[in-house]
Amino acid sequence: MDFEILLQQAKDGSQSAVLEIVEMYKPLLIKNAIVDGIFDEDLYQELVKVLLLCIKRYKVIE
Repeated sequence: MDFEILLQQAKDGSQSAVLEIVEMYKPLLIKNAIVDGIFDEDLYQELVKVLLLCIKRYKVIE
């Protein structure tokens, strides 16, 4: 599926689209939540919140 379509579906409230995007970015989120070699669960949750906010604020610029 085209990412832009998936993103629009997530913005429109599709839970499955949101979960698919979160799963898609999960390795990057985990990588950035590791501090000094230790996984920081709170940081991971904050990163997921930022991703969800980005989905919510998404809009097409023409």
